[in-house]
Amino acid sequence: MRGFHTLAGGMTLALTAMALAATPALAKKKPVVAGPQIAMSDGFRASVQAAETALTARDATTAGARIAALSPTNDFETYVTAGMRFQLAELRHDAQAQRIALTDLFKTTSLPANDAPRLRYVAGYLSYVVGNYDDATAQLDYAKTLGYDGMDALFLRADIALRRNKPRDAQVYVQEALARQRASGKPIPLAWSDRAITMAYKAGDWVEVGQLYRERLAQAGAREEWRSALTNFLTAASVDPQLQLDLYRLQAANGAMASERDYQAYAQLADKSGYAAEAKSIIEAGRKAGKLTATQAVTSQLLKTVTPKATKEIAALPAQVKKAATAANGKAAMDVADAYFSLGQFPQAAEQYRLALTKGGVDAGRVNARLGIALARSGDLPGAQAALAQASGNWLPVAGFWSVWVQQQSQKTA
Repeated sequence: MRGFHTLAGGMTLALTAMALAATPALAKKKPVVAGPQIAMSDGFRASVQAAETALTARDATTAGARIAALSPTNDFETYVTAGMRFQLAELRHDAQAQRIALTDLFKTTSLPANDAPRLRYVAGYLSYVVGNYDDATAQLDYAKTLGYDGMDALFLRADIALRRNKPRDAQVYVQEALARQRASGKPIPLAWSDRAITMAYKAGDWVEVGQLYRERLAQAGAREEWRSALTNFLTAASVDPQLQLDLYRLQAANGAMASERDYQAYAQLADKSGYAAEAKSIIEAGRKAGKLTATQAVTSQLLKTVTPKATKEIAALPAQVKKAATAANGKAAMDVADAYFSLGQFPQAAEQYRLALTKGGVDAGRVNARLGIALARSGDLPGAQAALAQASGNWLPVAGFWSVWVQQQSQKTA
């Protein structure tokens, strides 16, 4: 919202300069001009010039005294006086006084018609600043009837809705702004994405949160961006543990594991999901990265627990593969694929996921999502995108995040 005062102040500077530039002869003749009709007495003009000098010097005390002494005798002088009062209020950072000055400006007939739409918006913003949300909305509506309905107006409406504790109404305005930007073919500024994500959070719309984060990551995919997006999404949404696990895996794939908490949460979730070997490898990776220590109580105890289980888990795989091959449906193959996946043996995992899909009787949305991830980690990026596109249901957000990662890997290899 920064900069709105300055824009309106620039308008008043322009009108004052125009007034000061008018010669006494022109003032007496009251010529017809494209903007407001210039009609000022010599004495008023001299007083305006003195006030303007003080404003330019940022001498609020002197400017205030000289502006207070102005005595307008016609509409144009009233217009100039209101404009200078606006400049003074801007200098003093007094939003209430700025808003009052605009009200007086609107009462004049000298306000150029092409300035009115923008100034009505500025009036709405100032009313918002001072907490008069009804007037803020009324001014925005007025500005819209005059033809002003820019992105800043939409975001201001969204902020007003948030102040009124109506997050879903706020979200609608932001969505409209983003839709307009997309339609224009221009990239969405990251600051807009951040505001949209915040409003989707407040509205409890986790699908929108995920979509907005994925769109943002497509523009800014640094490790820090990935960590922020994934950890915030995991915190916000009530995600199934298996879905959470794939998001932690994505965080690790991006090299975005940045804290003790990241490694600990990932390892604990892997263990609870039945993947002891994966939990073990995560703890070891955390120690190697310097994020976990041998004296860190939670993960040290967890490592003791998962180490023997990991050995048994790996030893049981050959028998599970044989069982999956002869099973009547694909569930056993999916379980084997998940086990291979947790061990980082992605080509074997992909083979078993395909077998599970062929045999049927499984959640195809989940299997396709994990098949896509396994193919991506194996280096088959086109195949990964094709499989991820087949994900469905609750697995769509996870597949979407991984699709962005695959796209970024494709750009790197290209």
